Amino acid sequence: MDGRPARLVIVITGLRTGGAEMMLLKVLERLDPAWRPHVISLTDVGEIGHRIAALGIPVEGLGLRPGRVGPLAVARLATRLRELRPDVVHTWMYHADLVGGLAAKLAGGCAVGWAIHNTSLDPARTKRSTRLVVRACALLSRRVPDRILSVSEAARDAHVALGYAAERMVVVPNGFDVARFKPDPEARVDVRRELGLAPDAPLVGLVARWDPLKNIEGFVEAAGIVHGRRPDVHFIMVGSGIDSANERLVAMVQQAGVTGVVHTLGRRDDVPRLMTAMDVLVSPSWGEAFPSVLGESMACGVPCAVTDAGDSALIVGDTGRVVACGDMEGLAKAACGLLGLSPGERATLGARARDRIAANFELGEIVNRYAAFYAELATLAVQRKAEN
Repeated sequence: MDGRPARLVIVITGLRTGGAEMMLLKVLERLDPAWRPHVISLTDVGEIGHRIAALGIPVEGLGLRPGRVGPLAVARLATRLRELRPDVVHTWMYHADLVGGLAAKLAGGCAVGWAIHNTSLDPARTKRSTRLVVRACALLSRRVPDRILSVSEAARDAHVALGYAAERMVVVPNGFDVARFKPDPEARVDVRRELGLAPDAPLVGLVARWDPLKNIEGFVEAAGIVHGRRPDVHFIMVGSGIDSANERLVAMVQQAGVTGVVHTLGRRDDVPRLMTAMDVLVSPSWGEAFPSVLGESMACGVPCAVTDAGDSALIVGDTGRVVACGDMEGLAKAACGLLGLSPGERATLGARARDRIAANFELGEIVNRYAAFYAELATLAVQRKAEN
C-alpha cells in the first residue's frame, strides 16, 4: 500500500433518505476511520450526505442528472478517483455500480466492489432506464467488480438469474442498532397523546417512502379491510411523500373509507419513537431486498405482518406473519391476527422478535463483515500492485 493506510472511496447513486443510504450512514458511523473513507454521490449530497459529512468524512456530489450514465460521467469520475488514489472503491446501487465500476477500472490501482440493494425489477414498477443499467451490469459483472455485495439472499438469487457472476457474490445483510431501536412504554403513551388517541388505542403502522414498489395503495386497501373488522384501530403512515400534501394518497384514503383513522405523518426524525408506539408494523411491498424497517420494528419489540418480498420472511421468521405479495386481504387478516393477541401474548412475540434481530443482525457484527469485505478487496489491490 506504498507505505500509506488503505483508502476507501464509496460511490453511490444519490444520498436522499432511503434504506440503502441509511445503511451506508450506519456503516460509516462505526467503520474504523483508518480506512479514511471518502463518499461521492453521482447526483447531489442530499440529507444523508450532510449527516455523513457531520462525521468528519468528506462527501461530494457530482451533480449529474438522475439516470445519466454516459461516458462523460465515467470520465469525470475516473479523473476524481485518480486524484483520490483509493485502494478500494465500493459502489452502491445500480447506476453507481455501472458508472463507478467503469471509472474505477479506468482510473486503475484499486479493487472494485459493487453493492446490490434491490430484488424486484418488475417492468411495471421499474424504470426502463434502470432495467437497461442492470442488464449492462450483468454483462460486466465478470470483468468490472472483484466482489459483489448483496444485502439479501433473495437479491443474490434474483441477480444471478439475470446473469450476474455468482462466484463473485457475497451476502451481507443490513444491521440494526438494538440500543437505538428498543421498546419504550413512555413513547407508546406519548405518541397516542400526540395523535389525540386513547392510551390503549390499537395502532398499526407503515414506515416507507412514496414509491411504487412500497405498495402504499395496498396498505391503504388493507387498512380499509381492517377498519371494517376493527373500527377501533388507527393507522400511522410515516415517510417521505406520505403526507396530506400528497393528493393521490388523500384520495386513496378517502376511497378506502379510513379518513378518520389514518394519520399521515410524512418524513420524521423520530422513527424509533413512532415504531415503538405501534402494536403491529405492516409491510405491503411488492419488491424489497432486505427491508430495514422490519429489523428496526422488531428491535422495538413490535411484531410485523409482511408480504413475502425479498428477505422479509427470513427476517421475520416465526415472530410475525407473512403473506404473498399483493394479497392485501391476507395482509389485513394477518394484522388482525396479531392485534387479536392478548397484550401479554403480543409482548412475548415482540420480545422474541427483538431477540431474533439481536442474535442475527446486530449492527456491530454487520459492520465487522463490511470491514472484512473491504479488507479482502484491499488485499487484492496490494497483490495487483505487486504483480505490476
